Amino acid sequence: MNAIKKSVGEKTRALILEKGLEMFREAGFEAATIRDIAKSAKVATGATYYYFPSKEAIVAAYYDHVQVTHEAKVRELILGETDLRERLGIVIHSKLDILKDDRKFLGALFRYTGEPDHPLSVFGKGTKSQRAHSAGLFREAIADVEITDELRQLLPWALWMMHLGAILFFIYDESAEQRRTRALVNGVLDLVTQFLKLTSAPVIRTFLQPFQGKMLGILKEAGWLLES
Repeated sequence: MNAIKKSVGEKTRALILEKGLEMFREAGFEAATIRDIAKSAKVATGATYYYFPSKEAIVAAYYDHVQVTHEAKVRELILGETDLRERLGIVIHSKLDILKDDRKFLGALFRYTGEPDHPLSVFGKGTKSQRAHSAGLFREAIADVEITDELRQLLPWALWMMHLGAILFFIYDESAEQRRTRALVNGVLDLVTQFLKLTSAPVIRTFLQPFQGKMLGILKEAGWLLES
């Protein structure tokens, strides 16, 4: 009996999430209401609030879904790939593939980036787990690269920031199939992999060591490395 109830509950939650995202895409995040979403899902408003106490909770569930889908896709595509440049490309381009139909919707959400207390801010406490999860995929992609310990801690977050910038550019990219974004990502990743090859030289490593240590200190002070 409990299993049946759980199954019904999961289906109801999934339906509300689906209809909620549809409304956000069509009407916009601000214009849509929980009452509208409940009506679209043919579920009582009270039941909708039970599963999602706010519109932000629906978006948070969407973020989680994107992360799970992205991880599965990366695991599938990256298997057996030994080239660093290709692995990094897989992580970023597969994320863009997942988000390609939600560009307008995501554009409305990026306005909360500058509000650290907002639950949907990409730098806020509400998205901490998604941030760490995303950076973790980059950490796995560079796992077998010979770099300093400091750079191994810094690089996943640097790549995460780069991928965030790529998503923002992607949202506003009106070129056919967002080809400009794809080209930008490829160009930056070419530079990143070339840079990492240079860091293997002793002279370059000696030069970079103080800089890496300073950056680590800044990130620790900001509390970011605690999210790893």
